Amino acid sequence: MELRQLRYFIEVAERQHVTEAAENLNVAQSAVSYQITKLEEELGVKLLERVGRNIKVTQIGNVFLQYVINALKTIEEAKEKVNEYLDPQAGTIKIGYPTSLARYWLPNVISAYKKEVPHVNFHLRQGSYAYLIDAVKNGEIDLAFLGPVPMKDPDLEAKILFMENIVALLPNHHPLADRKSLPLSDLRTDPFVLFPNGYVLRKIAVEACHEAGFEPNIASEGEDMDALKGLVSASIGVSLLPESTFYDSIPRFTVKVSLESPKARRTVGVIIPKNRDLAPSEKNFYQYLIQFFNRLEQYK
Repeated sequence: MELRQLRYFIEVAERQHVTEAAENLNVAQSAVSYQITKLEEELGVKLLERVGRNIKVTQIGNVFLQYVINALKTIEEAKEKVNEYLDPQAGTIKIGYPTSLARYWLPNVISAYKKEVPHVNFHLRQGSYAYLIDAVKNGEIDLAFLGPVPMKDPDLEAKILFMENIVALLPNHHPLADRKSLPLSDLRTDPFVLFPNGYVLRKIAVEACHEAGFEPNIASEGEDMDALKGLVSASIGVSLLPESTFYDSIPRFTVKVSLESPKARRTVGVIIPKNRDLAPSEKNFYQYLIQFFNRLEQYK
């Protein structure tokens, strides 16, 4: 079975006319008929039948047609991937990211890279901490931003890009709202709004409260950053969130307050698979990330 035969079959099946198919393929009509006959002989079934001057696809021919169309589409996509692989200035890079990096760092880095490499494309996928780790391992995505960075996973190459503080977000009428900083223990009697169980930022917040000597009273939960900020704006409670999530703006009716003790921090970085080679375009972006954040550190 040859690709040429499959392409001839699709052309005839869609046009229902051998002559028109041959003209569009720019080959002789006899060549089209011969190749389709060989294909039918190999399969042992009739794919096409003549009805007057036209051609009709048989019942089994229609079944075979759908598989052939999908197979050729997959082959073309594979050829595109090979071409992308050979061109580090193009291609599509699949990136995973958590909600905490979506508003500031991710768009800034990608925007800066697109200015230098305008023909590269990005496919972005938001996900939970555990999902992003698994997706990099199984090849669903090429690399992922994470915080904190899983440095001890044997299947991942992990690189810390920067460290950031965890800060308190309070309603603007909170008794401590006028403070520039405070010990976390000062919030021991407050209701907290945090991510649900299983989210790494909830784990960081709860561990910080434990280090400050108390168990947080979790009054409400939200599955994304905007939801938590909205709950604080509505005076449902206080929250502990990464400082970079406030770089662009602080939500209405809230104030951001630094923590004096304990100094809650998280690492933020990028992970790539250890046992699978990245394409040239992916390697270029990975190296750019490291240089990008190294430059930021130098300017501090």
